[in-house]
Amino acid sequence: MSIVPTGIAPVQSSPSGQADETLALENFLPYRLARAAEMVSKQFAAHYRQQYGLTRPEWRTLATIGQFDRITATDIGRHSSMHKTKVSRAVRALEKRNWILRTDDPVDRRIEHIGLTREGKRHYRELVRMARNYEARLVQMLGTTGAEHLEAGLGAIETELSGD
Repeated sequence: MSIVPTGIAPVQSSPSGQADETLALENFLPYRLARAAEMVSKQFAAHYRQQYGLTRPEWRTLATIGQFDRITATDIGRHSSMHKTKVSRAVRALEKRNWILRTDDPVDRRIEHIGLTREGKRHYRELVRMARNYEARLVQMLGTTGAEHLEAGLGAIETELSGD
């Protein structure tokens, strides 16, 4: 017996015995995941854009630097899944705001370490509170059981596909 999540239909055969070759995009799980992620990301982006004037790459860069305290641009890109040009632009923008400081590596001058300034740390803490409040609203929307199921499902997908 196969269990099929709500909204996902198994492959159907037509009266002629041929598999149905149409795809209802709105029911296709990868599309639904991407669409839900985009909706959540856009809504959260509106909050930090309104309050701080940050772009998504700037927010992700700031969040990554704050998480690790001191990090290279290459590692920011790897951690946040952003292209190096987006990271570079975000780093420049955050540096102009005086939220980050770049320092050369004492051993390898090609490497720069990036950390938050005092002002950057203050804004980062405010943004962490904003992010946690937003996440709490999402969890409330899902309910405890729904949030646990979503967490388990996302974890399974990430574990299974992390090698690709």
